[in-house]
Amino acid sequence: MSDGLTVPSKMDGMATFNVNGKEVIIRNHEIDSSTFGEGAFGKNNVLLNKIDRNLIYDNGISNIVALGGTTTIVYDTKNQVIEQEFLSLVGTLRNCAGGPTPWNSWISCEETTVVKSDIHQQNHGYNFEVKATTTPYINEPIPLKDMGRFNHEAVCVDPKTSVIYQTEDAYDGMIYRFLPNQKEQLQKGGKLQILSIKGEKSFDTRNWGKLSNGNVTEINKKYNVEWLDIDNVDPTEDDLRLRGFEIGGAKFARGEGMWFGDNELYFACTNGGKSKLGQVFRYIPSEFEGTTKEKDFPPTLELFIESGNKDIITNCDNLTVSPWGDVVMCEDTESPRIIGINAIGEIYHIAHNTKYPSEFAGVCFSTDGSTLFVNIQHSGKTVAITGPWRKS
Repeated sequence: MSDGLTVPSKMDGMATFNVNGKEVIIRNHEIDSSTFGEGAFGKNNVLLNKIDRNLIYDNGISNIVALGGTTTIVYDTKNQVIEQEFLSLVGTLRNCAGGPTPWNSWISCEETTVVKSDIHQQNHGYNFEVKATTTPYINEPIPLKDMGRFNHEAVCVDPKTSVIYQTEDAYDGMIYRFLPNQKEQLQKGGKLQILSIKGEKSFDTRNWGKLSNGNVTEINKKYNVEWLDIDNVDPTEDDLRLRGFEIGGAKFARGEGMWFGDNELYFACTNGGKSKLGQVFRYIPSEFEGTTKEKDFPPTLELFIESGNKDIITNCDNLTVSPWGDVVMCEDTESPRIIGINAIGEIYHIAHNTKYPSEFAGVCFSTDGSTLFVNIQHSGKTVAITGPWRKS
């Protein structure tokens, strides 16, 4: 890379930013401490002396450094060339997905809840903020503890309110909402809440028959939502979702990709549905989201898509909203596709990976709408697919 380090492997979630007219991509790497040679420091971490060790969140024990984090790419979409590529966050674990903010930063999520041990110096299971820049820069790794410690997957931010929504990659996971104390200043903390179906305490959205407590989540039915406060958001045990369900939170089957569109957000549940092939939900915020008036004008949740056929959708994962408003998402299978869903739920296929047994991940569009970026995770490749793509 431009900073003299090596490109880490296992690319996952991504997003794009316009920084002073330049296209900037921030990309996660879902790696841990044990995969020597897959991180930015090369085989046996021989390049560790190239950076300030204070910029590594978890230096580990006996030089077993946590190797997860992010890289940043400055990409010329017109000429299709990389101008810069550099490490931008390091010392975290299993950085799976995340989400962009309206203030030109990326929230990178750890999909793990490991704690301090004979290997790790730090607890994990947090979000970290990464600034979008055009010159090599490693962000100070500050865990955003008020956003909760759990198996994070993705986040998205409402550009009108700066309210942040989060998915949890667990078979009995929650959907979380974070109300920051101060907009654009996530390190100053805030309040964490869990999604609950109004009038349906501890609702099971998964449609797993006997496992779903008799609940059936109907497609295209709008359910009123209320958000419940939850305490002890930085627990030693991985029990946020368990306590959340006890107080009335709704249960979801492996919440994965999440993205904010035009006054609505979409999120995928990889193993949701009767056939366990995946669900896509649509959430519409209240006109008074996050305020006391929200109780009288509640937000709504709708099961937008539930797959019952592998040929149509198999285990949806990362997703984005295209420049023309369709949901575009990746499948988490060995022969995955990139799939589009329009506003009325019609499904179409964009691409199919038939060559390398790896999931697609991190699908997103360039800010100028000309290029679709996606990772082939286990091949260690990021692909740029040019259009012409629809603009509206």
